[in-house]
Amino acid sequence: MVIRLAFLLLVLTGAARAESLRLVVPDGIRPVVGEMIAVTIRGEYTRRITLETLIFPDSEAYDWVQLARDSWKEERVKGRAVLVFQRRIALFPRQAGSLEIGPVTHELTVVAGNGGRETLEVHAEPLTLQVAPFPGKSAPLSARSLTVEDELSASPGELRDGETLIRKVTIHADGTLPHLLPPRPEIREPWLISFTGPEVREIQLSVDGPRASVAWEWHLRPKTGEPGVLPPIEIPWFDTGTRTLRTAEIPAIPFGYASFEANRAGSERLPALYLTAAFCVVGGGLLIGLGYILTGTSLSRKEGVLRLLRRWSPFDPTRHALAAAARQDDLPALRSAVERYLSRRRTLGLVEVEDATEDLDRAIFARPETRSSFNAKRYVKGLLKRKGRLRGRSSTGL
Repeated sequence: MVIRLAFLLLVLTGAARAESLRLVVPDGIRPVVGEMIAVTIRGEYTRRITLETLIFPDSEAYDWVQLARDSWKEERVKGRAVLVFQRRIALFPRQAGSLEIGPVTHELTVVAGNGGRETLEVHAEPLTLQVAPFPGKSAPLSARSLTVEDELSASPGELRDGETLIRKVTIHADGTLPHLLPPRPEIREPWLISFTGPEVREIQLSVDGPRASVAWEWHLRPKTGEPGVLPPIEIPWFDTGTRTLRTAEIPAIPFGYASFEANRAGSERLPALYLTAAFCVVGGGLLIGLGYILTGTSLSRKEGVLRLLRRWSPFDPTRHALAAAARQDDLPALRSAVERYLSRRRTLGLVEVEDATEDLDRAIFARPETRSSFNAKRYVKGLLKRKGRLRGRSSTGL
């Protein structure tokens, strides 16, 4: 009788020891604060299970979320058939230093040898990991990937008068939780009226980890319509794939009413109109004043005044003939135009141009095969430039 009881105890002890539960994490990991740690809870059972409850402990040291439904399947382990249980957990450490995960308890209701039911607790020993500090100065945000979507209801720099721009920014990040994404940034400018819509944070779960998103909405309208620029907003994050700190950006946008630019362009044209009107008024006043001056003066004095006006006038009628003859490459006509140009300058007492017709005369009387080196347009351009650089002299001819 004693032998039978000992044998039964040995069988029951061996069966109990056959039930195992453990925590599994990837080898060689050294996570930073906020980085996802993939934890697999694996149980291997030989007993017939009717009910089960797994207790995973909460902690102030981490956040966690279950990624998928529990998996139950039969496998052969070391030559024996076992029932394998798996649960995948994503865990996110909140602080640097030593992190303990577990212990974990799996409460099982199993079929006893007499056909009844009994309770069995299987425990997984805790794991200890070392967590590195977050490498940036901002709030910890670690992800496998992060993207920014910026949606605008209209062209922000060409709004209609009174129009409100709706800006919606959505951040998607793989391998993090929604509450770990940054808070809504402030968009405030002295020239801007801003209202915010409700913030939306969402999560999508998969066996590879959570995909978190946050959406912000602003209703923006300029106070005066004067154009401005909303500056970019930077979002630092740690790339768990490349193990580097990166920065995503909500881009800068120009902002203002289209009518403001149109009005400004119109205002830039107004001074030209005013200037023309002012020129006409001033010019008319000068002509009237000149008429009073010339009235009653001697003929010689009138001629002197008129000569002075012609001398200081920006309009030179002889220049047109020079340009026309040069364009047509008509050297005799150009010679006549140069003569009229020089004669006008002599009459007005302006600085004379020495040897003004030397190159032109040489080209006119040269043989046709050597004349091609003369460029009429270049000659006229040089003639007009020379007039201000040479000294004046009394002239009796060319």
